[in-house]
Amino acid sequence: MILTGRAGLVALICVLPVALSPWPALAFAALLALLVVAVAVDAALAAGTRRLSFTRSGDTAARLGQPVDAVLQMQNSGRRRLRGFVRDAWSPSARATPRMHTVDVAAGQQVQLVTTLRPVRRGDQESALVTVRSVGPLGLAGRQSSHRVPWQIRILPPFLSRKHLPSRLAKLRELEGNTPVLIRGQGTEFDSLREYVIGDDVRSIDWRATARRADVVVRTWRPERDRRVVIVLDTGRTSAGRVGVDPTANDPSGWPRLDWSMDAALLLAALASRAGDHVDFLAHDRITRAGVFNATRTELLSQLVDAMAPLEPALIESDARAMVAAVQRRVRRRALVVLLTDLNASALDEGLMAVLPQLSTKHQVLLAAVADPRVQTLAAGRSDAAEVYDAAAAERARNDRRSMASRLRAAGVDVVDAPPDELAPKLADHYLAMKATGRL
Repeated sequence: MILTGRAGLVALICVLPVALSPWPALAFAALLALLVVAVAVDAALAAGTRRLSFTRSGDTAARLGQPVDAVLQMQNSGRRRLRGFVRDAWSPSARATPRMHTVDVAAGQQVQLVTTLRPVRRGDQESALVTVRSVGPLGLAGRQSSHRVPWQIRILPPFLSRKHLPSRLAKLRELEGNTPVLIRGQGTEFDSLREYVIGDDVRSIDWRATARRADVVVRTWRPERDRRVVIVLDTGRTSAGRVGVDPTANDPSGWPRLDWSMDAALLLAALASRAGDHVDFLAHDRITRAGVFNATRTELLSQLVDAMAPLEPALIESDARAMVAAVQRRVRRRALVVLLTDLNASALDEGLMAVLPQLSTKHQVLLAAVADPRVQTLAAGRSDAAEVYDAAAAERARNDRRSMASRLRAAGVDVVDAPPDELAPKLADHYLAMKATGRL
């Protein structure tokens, strides 16, 4: 049995006659007995909450930042009309509304309750208990019970960089020569022969075909296909730092580096698959957290977002040796290995730099890192002593990143270091540049 706020209000009103009565004790006893009887009768007349049945329906997946409806159907199998409230509880990060549903269900009927979730975190959102409160006709008391009605909605990465995909696909078509351009796409895979026009590279002239046709003929090339691209996502402690602004919740504390790296990985994967390359994915810190291998072009993005959704930064130091070993076990042929990690000098010196030659001697390695835009802001501060010290620290951090990037390039590793909202398009552009020059 539960008491409502109305019962408390009635008890408070009863204080007035008790205070004014010449026999306060007797008045108190009489009013208390009357209130207890009323509460007991009201609770007895309330509909039972044990004979309710629940079913769920609705979406099981949604992108972060988009609302999703959780549909709960409740059937009243009892003999009395149920008037009261139903709370479909979810985790706080789900931002469920409304918090409480008002219901009035006749015996034998059912009602559909829709709770809208606006999640602020990726991952699996699982429903908690469904609590039903049935109130009696007087509104003084009622019955309450909780029911476990399991349901799970997977909140996927939002893939905000999708807006950059059409322009990069247009560049890809230009490289492959599928659209008219002044300069033919370069590469290492032979495409076709055509007549020489002014401006063509004389080194591309095919002298045998020229002799047969009695006209100057040049070879045309296109970027190679069927290459393998391996995207490695570092989920260690450096991926937990928040940078930029959270674009799905307008949170100035920013997104974790892990989420920005995921966004860049999705754009690169979509572009590479359209270019005819095979894309594999590996998330690793000390152990492998997720992996997608040998996915078809049509299934790649759906498998990637599903594998990325439950990933969270692990507050431990990544094991670079185990990460490299995991890549080498999975990939035998030469491939482009894209490492999405932080350009942190101390972390790279203690981990990746020692084992990088094992990877770079066999594969083309590209390291992509998310730069913190607040460092740029701090470096420009000069208004007072505190800002000068902040500026000195920020300048030192930038110099450390530049130094580490230079060391990586000297070791044969390409480096893309960009602010959060620029990382995805710059990584895609670097991939297209490697295609155009035949480095992939």
